[in-house]
Amino acid sequence: MKQLFDELSYSVSKITTQKYSTSFSFGILALKPSIRSAIYAIYGYVRLADEIVDSFHGYDKEKLLNRLKAETYDALHEGISLNPILQSFQETVNQYKIDESLIGQFLHSMEMDLQKIDYDSELYEEYIFGSAEVVGLMCLQVFTDGNMEKYRELKPYAMKLGSAFQKVNFLRDLKDDYQILGRTYFPNIDMCIFDNCVKCQIEKEIEEEFKEALIGIKKLPNSAMFGVYLAYKYYLSLFQKIKRRSSKEILNNRIRVPNSEKAFVAFKSYVRYKTAFL
Repeated sequence: MKQLFDELSYSVSKITTQKYSTSFSFGILALKPSIRSAIYAIYGYVRLADEIVDSFHGYDKEKLLNRLKAETYDALHEGISLNPILQSFQETVNQYKIDESLIGQFLHSMEMDLQKIDYDSELYEEYIFGSAEVVGLMCLQVFTDGNMEKYRELKPYAMKLGSAFQKVNFLRDLKDDYQILGRTYFPNIDMCIFDNCVKCQIEKEIEEEFKEALIGIKKLPNSAMFGVYLAYKYYLSLFQKIKRRSSKEILNNRIRVPNSEKAFVAFKSYVRYKTAFL
C-alpha cells in the first residue's frame, strides 16, 4: 500500500530533523499534530540539500545537487519519488500548494554555496532570501493552509524570522565556514580584521529582525504559534550567548546551547505562551 510508503517517508524526514537539529525538533513538537509532518518534510528536504553543499567533501557536489534538483521537479510534477525525503516533500508541496518558485530560489542559494563568492550587500540578501527566508515562507504556507490573505499579512514577518535565524547561524558557524569551507557571507567584511565592532554591527541588525519577527509570531494561527515561538526563543538564547562572547571567541569556537538550557527555555516559553505574555 502506498500509504505505508508515505508513512515511512514522513518518518525518514522526522528522523532527519531530529538527527540534525534538536532546536527545530522541539519546536515542531510544539506545533499541533496535524501540521507536524509537513514541517518535518520541509526541514528534511532543505537539510538534504544543505548537506550536499556543506558535508559531501570528496564527491562531485555540483553533480549531486543537479541530480537532487532534477529529481525534485520530477517528484513534484509526477507526484511520486522513490527517495523518502523527496516523497514526503512533494506530498507536502502539493497538498499545501507551496509556491514552486520558492523551491527554485532555495536551490539557487544552494548552488551559490558551490562557488567562491565575495559577497556584497546585494548577493548577501539574495543568498539569505533563498537559503532561509523562502524556507520560512514554505512553512508559512503550511501554517496558513490556503488562507492567502493571512499568508500575505504574515509574509514579511516570516522572512524576517528566517533571515534572523540564518544570520545567527552565520555567527555560530563562522569558524567552520571560514576555516574549513572557505566561505564568508557577511558583505564587505575582511575576516582578517573581524573584530568586536564589526560583530556588534551584525548583532544590531539581527536584533531588529528578531523584534519584527515577534510581531508576526503573535499573529500566527494557534496551531503554529507556540511551535514557532519556541524555535524563536531557542535561537534568541543562542544569539544572546553569542553576543556575550568576543569576536575572537566565535572565530575559534562554535557556540551552542546545551539541551539542559533548551529545556529551561522551553519551560519559560510555555509559561509565557499560556499567560499570553509573549
